[in-house]
This record gives sequence, structure tokens and C-alpha cells, in this order.
Amino acid sequence: MFKQIFSKLPRKSSSKGSSSDNNSGRSHGGVKSNDLSTKSAGSASASVSQPHHGTINNNRVQLPIGVNESQNPNGNLSFSSYEALPAFRAVSNSEKQALFINKLKMCSVVFDFVDATKNLKEKEIKRQTLVELVDHVTSANAKFSESVIQQVVRTVSANIFRMLSPQLRENKPIDGVELDEEEPSMDPAWPHLQIVYELFLRFVASPELDVKVAKRFIDQSFVLRLLDLFDSEDPREREYLKMTLHRIYGKFMAHRPFIRKAVNNIFFNFIFETEKYNGIAEFLEFLGSIINGFALPLKEEHKLFLVRVLVPLHKPKSLAMYHHQLSYCITQFVEKDCKLADTIIRGLLKYWPITNSSKEVMFLGELEEVLEATQPPEFQRCMMPLFRRIAHCLNSPHFQVAERALFLWNNDHIVNLIRQNCKVILPITFPALEKNARSHWNQAVHSLTLNVRKIFNDMDPDLSKECLLKFEENESKKDEINEGREATWKRLEELATKRAANSEAVLVGRVLTHNSAG
Repeated sequence: MFKQIFSKLPRKSSSKGSSSDNNSGRSHGGVKSNDLSTKSAGSASASVSQPHHGTINNNRVQLPIGVNESQNPNGNLSFSSYEALPAFRAVSNSEKQALFINKLKMCSVVFDFVDATKNLKEKEIKRQTLVELVDHVTSANAKFSESVIQQVVRTVSANIFRMLSPQLRENKPIDGVELDEEEPSMDPAWPHLQIVYELFLRFVASPELDVKVAKRFIDQSFVLRLLDLFDSEDPREREYLKMTLHRIYGKFMAHRPFIRKAVNNIFFNFIFETEKYNGIAEFLEFLGSIINGFALPLKEEHKLFLVRVLVPLHKPKSLAMYHHQLSYCITQFVEKDCKLADTIIRGLLKYWPITNSSKEVMFLGELEEVLEATQPPEFQRCMMPLFRRIAHCLNSPHFQVAERALFLWNNDHIVNLIRQNCKVILPITFPALEKNARSHWNQAVHSLTLNVRKIFNDMDPDLSKECLLKFEENESKKDEINEGREATWKRLEELATKRAANSEAVLVGRVLTHNSAG
């Protein structure tokens, strides 16, 4: 029927069609496609059939042929006919879907951005086309058809799914500090990649996207490939990935359990295998907003995530790269369920960095945030091992560790918890405070120690005096033990000298060994 109608319509010559196109200020050429029904390349007109939009008469607007999808986008393509397509405003509403799909197919071609001098014209055409696509998606007022959704996913996949460039420098963080000072590797293709990400982000967020149809193309395989890109060294790309993943998680409810499980697997590999991954901070930012929305009471799955993933994330040396985001997630759990405070604090003590002063400072800061949300019953369950560790931090020769531990007494909520349990906490911390007051090398630590000791004196003067007497008694015993140890070593030296003169072996009796051990 359509062929009969078209045969009766007058056909314009190709020269007239070209003249009409020049008047519109747009040029467009033919790039071959397997998806469109076309006549020969030299034909002056062609008709393209699109679902739900009838037939397009190219006597009015000649749509160029799309990109051949059987060709490798990264292969050797001829760009001699890679020309701009007409603007959306230059076609009727019934023709916009076909034009939209053609523009998407044009943008599926991937150029080499390592060499900035190659294909400059084509790159600029692609950039302008991508910008037009973003505007079109943003202003869409009709549901996207299945063919459009499929082509958007294909175009986005062709551009963003690629082998990430390996790190050229050695990734050997010392105390998790040096990595901050190094400049991140920036992708030279980012000017185009950014627009592709923006296109997909707005596409997923669009109210015109039918989730039931879209989930056939934005499936688990697509999500996995998207998650792999979080290892990109370019922080700009990771930021867009985070926003995109958040949109997908919010809109595709069927994918939520799968996304959580896949992210957990990445965390496990990072914690227990490689300790190298660029997107940990972005994953934690994404999860922080999810944790904030958890319904109460918390599911067992979420509690296991806290114990098996978030707490062990304190172990890697590169903690400084993502500690702020991790601390936020941990605090969210305590605010959701205060009973988890004991589990979290004991987890922090398990992974406490004994020999890493910069990590100790971070742990103490996070500990303060957790204690702020901790209630007395949970505090009482973990206060003894907690303040044994704090006492060690008070005596740290690194002034920042000692200073940060003393700052805990500046928090009114923590001081109130300590006051309620002063009879248990003061005997644990008093020796450390007294040693600092007598011999710590840093003046700031010395002054803060005196302030904390005064707080304890005000809380319970009698207990403070009792602790002081016991401390002096233990110190005197230590002096006796040290004197005995020195006498034992002196006797050993005399025996060794005497036996060496006679070429005899030195045998030390059990009593001597016991004395030498103090």
C-alpha cells in the first residue's frame, strides 16, 4: 500500500534535495548500517520504517544511513562520509525517533583520543551530536520505545566499556599518605566520555523511561561491566559512575540485591586479595546514601554487611583514601541501631593499627563519632578493652596520637559516659595520665593531660588519690625489679668473664634465670 502511495508522489532530484539541505544549514552523509532498509548508495531518496511512527518520506528530509554495527568501532573505519545529521528541530515529530536512533548510531563510532591530531572534524561532529542527544533526552515528552532504549544502551556501551589503562606508576602507599600527593591519571577521551555519561544519566533518570522494557537491556551483565569501570583512575569518570549507579539502583528495584552482592564481592577482593582499587571511596559514598534509607529493624543481610565488609575495610594500608566515606557509613549504622555500637567498637579494636600512627589518628577520630551515638548499656559492654587501648594511645611517643586520644575528653557525651563508669575507667587510664604528666616530651600533650587529670579529680577525688597511691607503689616495685635485674646481669657478666678465662661453659641455674626475668 505504501509503495503505491509513494509511486504517485513526485520525486525530487538529488540536486534539489541537496539544495534544500544546504538551505537548512546542515550537512549529512551516508554511513552504512545493517539496521536500516536502504536502497543503493547513489539513490536520491529512501524510506525508513520505524515502529509506532509510520513511514518517513525522505523527499522532505533525507536521513543518512547509520554506522555498520558489524564493524569494530575501534577498528579502521573510513570517516570520509562521517557528517553531521540534521537538527531535531528541522524534522517533524514523526521523524524524530528515526533521527534519534541514527544520531545514536553515529555516536557509536569510537575515535582515538591518544593522538589529538587524528579525525578532528569527526570528533567535533560527534561531540556536537552528543550534546544534541542530551538535550533531546532531557526534553523528551513521550515514552522511549524499545528500539530507542536498545540503541541508547548500545551506544553507551560502545563508548564507556573499554580496557582501562593500567597504572604506569607503582602503587605502594606508605601509611596511606603518599597516594594523595600523586596526580590522578586523566583519560584523554573524557571530553566525549563526559557527554556520553551525561546522556545515559539523564536517560536513566528520565520519567519517560519504561523500567520494565529497559531492564531487558540494562541487565545484570550491563551492571557488572559498569561496576568494573569504578577502577578507573580518572576521578571525574568515577563521580559520574557513582551518580549513574545510584540512579539505576533507585529505579531498577529488581537489580538491588544483585548490585549489593556484586559490590560486596569487589570489597572482598580489595580487602583480602589486592588492596588496590580506585573506586572504593565512590562505592562507599553510594552505599552511604543507601544505608541512610534502610528501614528499621535492620535486616540480617545489612548487619552482616557491616561486620563482614565495613569493619574489615579498616585493614588495608590505603585507608586514608576512603576513610571519610567509611566513617560515615559506620556512623549511619550506629544511628540506625545503637545496639551495634559494641560490635563496631570491638571491630575497630580488632583492626587497630598498632604500628601506624597516621591510621591511629583516623581510628581515634572515627571512635569519637561512634561513641557520640553510643548509649550507656552498649558502652559498658566494651569500655574495658576500649580504654586499655586508649591508655596505650595516651602514652604514644607520637604526639598527634596522644593528643587525639586526649581530645576525647572534650566531648561532653563521652565525658558523661566516663563519669557514669568512673570507678572502672579511671584505674585503667590513670597510670598513662600520670606518666604523661611526669615525662611526656610534648608540651601540648602535657597540658592536655593535666586537664584530663583534673576532670577525673573533680569526678571522684578519693578514687584519684587511691589510684595515685597505687601508681607510686607500682613504680617503687618497678624500681626494685629493675635493680634486681641489673644485679643479675652484673653477676652473669662476672661469671662469664671467670669461666672464659678457664675455657669453661657458663651454666645458669633456675634461680638465676627466675631472678633475671624479674
